[in-house]
Amino acid sequence: MGSRGVFLHSVRIAVRRSPRSRHSDSQENQVQNTSSPRRFGIVGGLGALGAADVFFKLVKALPARSGQQQPELIFEQHPFREEDKPGEKTASQNGRKLYVFDMIRQFESRKVDAVVLPCFISHTFLDELQAEIRLPIVDLMEALHCHISHRHAGVRRLGILTSDHVRAKGLFERHFTAAEWDLCYPHTAIQRDCVMPAIYGPDGIKAGHLQGRSVERLAKACMDLLEQGAELIVPGFAEVPIVIDALRERGIPILDANRIYARHAVSHEAAAKARPFKVGVVGGVGPAATVDFVAKIVRNTAARRDQEHVKLVVEQNPQIPDRTENLLGDGPDPTIALYSTCKKLEAADADIIAIPCNTAHAFVERIQPYLSIPVVHMLFETVEHIRKYLPDRRRIGLLATSGTVRSGVYHDVATKAGFELLVPDEEHQNLVMSAIYGAQGVKAGFTEGACLDELLRALASLARRGAEVVILGCTELPLLLKQDDAFPAGGRTVVILDPTEILAKKCVSLRDRANA
Repeated sequence: MGSRGVFLHSVRIAVRRSPRSRHSDSQENQVQNTSSPRRFGIVGGLGALGAADVFFKLVKALPARSGQQQPELIFEQHPFREEDKPGEKTASQNGRKLYVFDMIRQFESRKVDAVVLPCFISHTFLDELQAEIRLPIVDLMEALHCHISHRHAGVRRLGILTSDHVRAKGLFERHFTAAEWDLCYPHTAIQRDCVMPAIYGPDGIKAGHLQGRSVERLAKACMDLLEQGAELIVPGFAEVPIVIDALRERGIPILDANRIYARHAVSHEAAAKARPFKVGVVGGVGPAATVDFVAKIVRNTAARRDQEHVKLVVEQNPQIPDRTENLLGDGPDPTIALYSTCKKLEAADADIIAIPCNTAHAFVERIQPYLSIPVVHMLFETVEHIRKYLPDRRRIGLLATSGTVRSGVYHDVATKAGFELLVPDEEHQNLVMSAIYGAQGVKAGFTEGACLDELLRALASLARRGAEVVILGCTELPLLLKQDDAFPAGGRTVVILDPTEILAKKCVSLRDRANA
């Protein structure tokens, strides 16, 4: 991937859904879908028995293969902090949320194709998870919706057997709308005395009691639902299907939600969810320029609220060796430090990388081939801006560090675009370097006085030589002059351009295009 072009890197997984048709039980037991994900990550520990049941039924649902053709199943279960009765209406799910997120991130690093999340409570915050990850989570509620729509098309009144928390969050109402289904829940006393203890009580299913009082309590709750006119009972616990045979023996029409979920995972190819576009910023080159650049991104974003702003990750690394010192021949090479910083941004899920440092772009070609995401080339974008918006101005002046000038990176880009590039003579280039690196220069924190006077003298020199546009080719220089400023020169006006302003606008436009 060339460093002088700007590429919008995105991975798009095409959604290929299997045609939904009614199958006989024998056909449904032999799911043959060669396009299903090769690797499944199963999040265990949210309800250990329920997750194990889903895992077992997932294995049974997968096509029979041998050797290297077998799908890879990764089942992970770890201890995590949660309340004693997470199903209570007001129970905090903070520990559960963070546990699930960490597990999915681990699965992402292991190149899993889809996540199986056998937990109804976790599906109440599924949108929160998908907003921060790209790895698709097989939707449990979508599985139930598809199954009931096609296998029980005539059913309209559903009895829901779930926790107080799931009911309070309206999970089933979100997926089974009132226009199509009528939902009913156990009466308050039955929910309190039967449903919740059957799952969470000391003699409940979570405690390992798969017979006796736990089953009796669930049966009583099911009968309550049937008396309310429920035609089909839908479990909202991953633990209920473990004892489903005992319930069905009593004539209770109840779904095996775990079996349905496992088959749905196998027979549907999940697509990666869109996630907010993220800009990665190589910071610290220099520190004040980084803050200035981020402010420009914020200022150039059309947003009415926080959530509409650009997602950013900044790796502030002022320890990257000085680029100018290296290019002038007597400083350490910053290539590894720049590459390391970019890799950190890559690992932080950035979609593009912005480097608000002109001189650093002399090293972009060295590192771009080894990155999986593109660096938006600020110098290319600056020259492209001139070509697009100032096509009648052909002589470009450059105010930059001696390293940038000597590297020839701006000369290369400008010449290829058909422009003539003017750089200061030795006397005025020394003034530019003093304005940047001097004791009272901008890198030392000064934005007025000697540094500004020196820069204006260098700018005037370029204007006298015929420069029609002047590029502030060091990211500290816009702290002294602004792009909106105009410099009069003998009856004409020299346009001042700020590459970081142009880069910021480009990053915002790439975000907008990706999210369109």
